[in-house]
Amino acid sequence: MDKFFQHNTFVIDEEIAAFKLSNTYRVYNDKGEDIGAIQEHKNFLHFMLGIFLPDKMMPFELHVLNEDGKCIAQLKRDITFFTSIVRVFDANNRFLAAVKQKFTLMKSHFSILNYKGQIIATIKGDWKAWKFIITDKTEQPIGSVNKQWNGIAKELFTTADKYIVNINPQVTDEKTRMSIASVAAAIDMILKEG
Repeated sequence: MDKFFQHNTFVIDEEIAAFKLSNTYRVYNDKGEDIGAIQEHKNFLHFMLGIFLPDKMMPFELHVLNEDGKCIAQLKRDITFFTSIVRVFDANNRFLAAVKQKFTLMKSHFSILNYKGQIIATIKGDWKAWKFIITDKTEQPIGSVNKQWNGIAKELFTTADKYIVNINPQVTDEKTRMSIASVAAAIDMILKEG
């Protein structure tokens, strides 16, 4: 497992750009040290689909990069209509897990599924989609995702968000850690970019 995923706290800060063709997030540890990035990868097909589809339906592909710029995981979503499924792959493009959005009226709710399609964790958000608790199959907390206030100027004039992801140190399964560490960017792309 890349040392990127050995951290228990990830600060995922979406970068601001005057003219943005794709999303980029810087990733820091709990000491504020830059440990990598999450970058959206768009090809010609993505740009063409953007002409016809609203953002909330668009497919996306995010690359998780370590501090050396090496791709260590990928998140992919196909075209979606009502609920999203974001698939998590390792650096060798092997399917690890999926983050599946559930249909709810007031609160955001997701499941993390393993490669066999079995639920390994549940993500439940508050009504504002600012605080998410991640629990395992036995409903024990194993992590959290919290959106942070960025100041009035950034909140009013940009769509850039900042999240803090915490993983319980007792979570040792590599695939689960990779899924939880990547989940904030997936949530941002699903809930905010649309």
